Formats: sequence, structure tokens, C-alpha cells
Amino acid sequence: MMATGIKPPNIMTNGNSDASSEIYSFLVAHLDNDSVSIQPTCSSAPSIWVRENQLMKALKLLKGKPLDFAMLLDIYAVDERLRQHRENQISCDFSLTYQLMSIHQNYDVRIKLALNGNYPTAPSIIALWPNANWYEREVWDMYGIEFNGHPLMRRILTPPTFQGHPLRKEHPCRATELAPFDLSSEKQDMEQEALRFNPSDWGMTKQSADSDFMYLNLGPNHPSVHGVFRIALQLNGERIIDAAPDIGYHHRGAEKIAERQTWHGFIPYTDRIDYLGGVMNNLPYVMAVEKMAGIQVPPKAQCIRVMLSECFRILSHMLFYGTFAQDIGQLSTIFYLFIDREKLFSIIEAITGARMHPSWFRIGGVAQDLPNGWDKMVREFVDYFPARLDEYDVIAMENSILKKRTVGVGKYTTEEALEWGVTGPGLRATGLEFDLRKERPYSGYEQYDFDIPIANNGDCYDRCWVRVEEMRQSIRIIKQCLENMPSGPYKATHPLTTPPMNYQSKQDIETQIQHFLNVSWGPVIPPNESCVAIEAIKGINSYTLFSDGSNTSYRTRIRTPSFPHLQMIPHISRGLLLPDLIAIIASIDFVMADVDR
Repeated sequence: MMATGIKPPNIMTNGNSDASSEIYSFLVAHLDNDSVSIQPTCSSAPSIWVRENQLMKALKLLKGKPLDFAMLLDIYAVDERLRQHRENQISCDFSLTYQLMSIHQNYDVRIKLALNGNYPTAPSIIALWPNANWYEREVWDMYGIEFNGHPLMRRILTPPTFQGHPLRKEHPCRATELAPFDLSSEKQDMEQEALRFNPSDWGMTKQSADSDFMYLNLGPNHPSVHGVFRIALQLNGERIIDAAPDIGYHHRGAEKIAERQTWHGFIPYTDRIDYLGGVMNNLPYVMAVEKMAGIQVPPKAQCIRVMLSECFRILSHMLFYGTFAQDIGQLSTIFYLFIDREKLFSIIEAITGARMHPSWFRIGGVAQDLPNGWDKMVREFVDYFPARLDEYDVIAMENSILKKRTVGVGKYTTEEALEWGVTGPGLRATGLEFDLRKERPYSGYEQYDFDIPIANNGDCYDRCWVRVEEMRQSIRIIKQCLENMPSGPYKATHPLTTPPMNYQSKQDIETQIQHFLNVSWGPVIPPNESCVAIEAIKGINSYTLFSDGSNTSYRTRIRTPSFPHLQMIPHISRGLLLPDLIAIIASIDFVMADVDR
């Protein structure tokens, strides 16, 4: 029941400061006195601190009506012990952030929990959101914060024998800070024994006292898992009884690396998160830095960013389309699509000088202006590719065998998608028309005319169909960039852009000094917290950055779409046949670097 006089917050406009105060007032009216406080940041989502004994009640209020924050978007921790600038927040040793999203209200909120002590504990929220399982395991793995009531509190991204918790500030960043690696025969035996699969550890049970189901390892080196990914399966014949996804084989410590790279120097690392996304990975990162620094990006740079991001959306969807058909058993599609990918990669290379990982976006704009003749190359491709997509429809999407293998397989509803944190094409395949490019336009997307493809069944076939249609819409966006490319600079002139334009650095000593400092030491970003989310290729990708007034990030949180998507595999595969699982895996369209970071 709502308290007397408290109305449901009017939070239909993202970033509305009045909405933030209404959510805050709503929680204050329903929770105990002095248990809630709001923290000002430059992020559009309000940051609200809640006492631990009120956490579950606050989260239940936010998830329920009328607020309807149905999706748990992320959970992450921050080691606050060495932070210098935290005047606007509660003093603590560690903080936990629960980022919630209301799709229908088109708004986010960040609930923060202050924790004290060297190895604190927090309550598990799996009972509210099932996808909290992996997020809580990640926090324990990285920080040593234990979640009371969690069913499987074990490492998720690092090996089971890993010592320490790597995102704590006392853990070294570099291998040179550790003793030389040595693998004795005794240690090797211990490592092998730690990898032994024990079904009961994963919640799997025997059929009866004198009989058992069969257990099968799918991966970590199997063509259909698209990377280093393992699923431990419990089978009755070819029928799946249970599944246990096992990730972390591709973990590189990207968030830890961000703590020792300059703001500009970390840009190349973002390319390698979803390594099929290219410059699309740069975009939320540089936008988050720009928000903290107060940098306004010129219109031409915004248009170039949109054009190249949509090019990489097509490139990634091409690869998905071909491998999806290949996993179902049809080989011809992927060979044709690789020819088309080469045509588009030639354009990317001509513009940026690189192919898959250009690292071409910069703080305040892009690295260079568009070269002469770029428009001719782009025009040739956008005129050529739609007819090819029509041909692939006949080859693949209208293929009766592919339909029989995918229609009705791996289904889930919109409500289930929200419970598990599914975003992007996987969510739109359930019939929900939600795309950040439309709902929360960024980089000038509000100026473009395009549609959001949706399907209704939420099965493997629909997840493929949505991506195919998205390629057609990306072509529409690229055509508009081609025909309406603004004039003007390709980078902001703000002193914190890195580096300044070449012609400026040759004019006066002040700009030469700025160039020298920004390149050699990196810009110093004012203390603040910033979170920027974009509609990436596979779903919502966001960067949450914490600046402590230094030339490096105090904490970088990378929310990737593939991480929650894989967590849903057991839920949608139980009771199906093993070949159905291969179709499900193919339809998710994940990249293990995007999962493990």
C-alpha cells in the first residue's frame, strides 16, 4: 500500500531530475526513517543509498507496481577504501550498486549499499531476480563480498584455485608485481583435481539411488559454443534434464586494466570486449568520459559515430546469420556472407586504417576526418546489400529444415526476458519494442528515420529474424548519414579531448603543452560518477566510470549483454533435445570476450 499523499513517480522522461526526487520521496515514505539518502552525480539515473536492513524492502517496492523496475540490469561493487573524493556519499569500505531498469517507464535507478569491514557480507536477491545469481558470484569472485543465501557461492570468472580477489585495491595490476609463475607437478595435479566436475556442486541430483542420468561436457572446446565456453549437461538419453553453463575461460581482467590506463589509453581495450562490435564498443566509454568532463561532441563527429556503429552492427549480424545457419546444418549462407563482410570491411579499413578493431573513436569525437571518396564506397555498399539480404531470405529464413529446427524452440516470454536481464534482439523477439536508439536517443539518433523490428514468439527463429531485419534498418540509417553528413570539425576543441587537432598544436605554446600532457600523461577528469548505456549489437552495453580526479579511472564497470543472456540457457533448454540446445546457443549470439571481459 502506498503512503497517504504519495503519488506514483512520473518518470517517463529519462534524466528528469524531478523524477529522481519523486523516486527518492517514494522510498523515504515507505522505508524506516533515515534509511535513504540520494547522491548527486552526472549520471541520468539517480543514485540512492539504502541501509542494509531496508535493502530487500526497497528493491521489492521498486520492482512492484507502480514503479515497475522489472529488470535487474547490473550489480557491481566498488572498493572505496582508497577513494579521495567521496564527499557526496556515505562513508564505507565497499559499496554495492544495484542498477534497475523500468522498460515501461523508460528509466533507471541505482540503489547503493554501504558495506564496512575487510570482507563484508550482503543479502542475496536471487529470490527477486534470478539473474542476480551470476552477478553476485562475480562480486564475490572479484571482491570477496559474500552473499548470504546464495545457492552456489563459487568463483565464476577466475579459476577455482585462484588466490585473492582481483578488483580489490591491494591486488596487483601487473604480472611483474607477482612472483614468477611456476607449475610444478604437484600444483598441476591440484589444478586438475580442482576442475573435476561434481554434479552435486551444481545442484544436479541423481535419478534414484541405484541409477543416474548421463553427464556430458559440451565445450569448452566445441564448435557450437562459439568460443571458450563449457556447458555441463545432465541428460536422459538425448533429453536435457539440467544444464550448468561454466564461463571465465576468456577472462582478461579488462576492468582491472582500466585502473592503470589513462582515460584515452583504455579505448583500444574496449574494442576487445565484444570483439565483433569494433568501434561500437568505444562509444559508451567515450560518451561516459565526455559526460564527466562536460564535452560537447560536434554534429559531424556524432554522425560519423552513428554511421560506423551501424556498419559494425551489420558486420556482426552477418557473422551471426551465417554461423546460425551453419549450426543448424546449412553451410552455403556463411560463405556468401563472408564475401559481403569483406566488402564492408574494406570500407572500414579505408576510413579508419584498420578492420575489426579500429579503436577509432576519441574523447570528444573521432580520430580523423573522413577520407576523400568515402561516400562513393559507402553508397556502392548500401545500394548493393539489400538485394543480397533478399536472396539470403530464400536460402535460409524460408528454408523448411531451418524452420523446423528453430520455430518454437528455446521460447521465452517478455516477462521472462525481463526477469533474466535479456536486452537487444533477444528481448525484441518477444514482442517488446524497446531500443535505446529510440527510447533514449544518443549521438543524434533522434534525427534518423528507422523502424524497430519486433517478433512475437521469442524463439530461435524470431531471434534470427529480428537481427536480419535490423540489418535492413541499419542500411536506412547509413543512407541518411551518407546524404546528410554535416560539415565542421570531427572533434571537440575542449581542452580535455585527447589529443587536440594537429593544426591547433602548431599555433601556440599553450596548445602544445596541452598536446604533450594529454598524450604523455592523459587528461585529468573531474571527480564524478557517470553511466552511459547504448543499444549495442547484442543488447544494452553500458560503462559506469568513477573518476577520483586523476588521469586514470578509479573504477570502470562494463555491463555487457552477453553475460546475462548465457545465464538463461538452463531455463530455456530443460526438457529439450541436445540438437535443440545447439540451435538455442546459436540464436543467442554471444561473444565470450563480451561475457568474461
